Amino acid sequence: MKPPGFSLIFLAFIFFSGITSCNNPNTVKTITDTTEHIWRGWNKYQIKPDDTLVRYGRELIENTSYYIGPNGVVAHLTNGMNCQNCHLNGGTVPWGNNYSAVFSMYPQFRARSGSLETIEKRVTDCMERSLNGKTVDSNSKEMKAIIAYMTWLGDGIPKKHKPKGSGIMDIPLLDRAADPLKGKLVFINKCQRCHGADGQGQKKPEGNSYVYPPLWGEYSYNTGAGLFRLSRFAGYVKNNMPNGEVEYNNPQLTNEEAWDVAAFVNSQPRPAKIFPQDWPDISKKPFDHPFGPFSDGFNEEQHKYGPFKPIKKVREEMAKKNAGK
Repeated sequence: MKPPGFSLIFLAFIFFSGITSCNNPNTVKTITDTTEHIWRGWNKYQIKPDDTLVRYGRELIENTSYYIGPNGVVAHLTNGMNCQNCHLNGGTVPWGNNYSAVFSMYPQFRARSGSLETIEKRVTDCMERSLNGKTVDSNSKEMKAIIAYMTWLGDGIPKKHKPKGSGIMDIPLLDRAADPLKGKLVFINKCQRCHGADGQGQKKPEGNSYVYPPLWGEYSYNTGAGLFRLSRFAGYVKNNMPNGEVEYNNPQLTNEEAWDVAAFVNSQPRPAKIFPQDWPDISKKPFDHPFGPFSDGFNEEQHKYGPFKPIKKVREEMAKKNAGK
């Protein structure tokens, strides 16, 4: 027979153990096999106390605007958004535009620039496009810190290996064009409570960065950003929005809703920035890159909104024909 009060003592032990585990995040950095398991990045509490550069890199990702935004304490370079507004939770969320493959895959050839790119080049692109600003100097403490953090996240991932869950998930193409009008209804029902009816987001109380970023307008990403491609935006919101409520394994949006809200958001005004050096080989442009010229005969409207299946079919036929030459 159990002694009196044993059950109550045992339950109390479990209860307080649960509180302790919740209040003390995991601080042990354990490398897992990313060929079998979906990658999930380590948390900031697992950065060693003496890894000051890595810690500063994480801080820059979380609070970019504080350091290099319009009123930044280091420099005034970017639009007020934080890297984390697009690379969720410090770039650690599965299919949340994460950084899992950055260290393992770079340097790599990218068709957009037509050159072998470094991590520094990738960071520069994000600052000039998604943050619609200027980049930090490649030799600055800030650039070194960001790269140190991305390298730390990539620890244990073999070179040229892309972990499961990296980047943004590709979702099935529609049989029709994405519809901005249908997307507006999705935005009203699912998005505007955080991003506002005007799409301008919600600033932090101190006013120097965003809790929820602007989806269009002067302070949003420009037309050269990756999220201006519908496939990137749709895949991102399908698996991550509404933020904090869903993940890839329990989405709220259907595929159609994700494509349509992407069409609505990317039909709104935003900074137009031309990068004339992009896509030196126009045949390598993504099917949803919305700016010509194109090698496949389809116009800008279809390249922006779809339907995309006919574009991909023609491109596959062109590739087979070229391979046979």
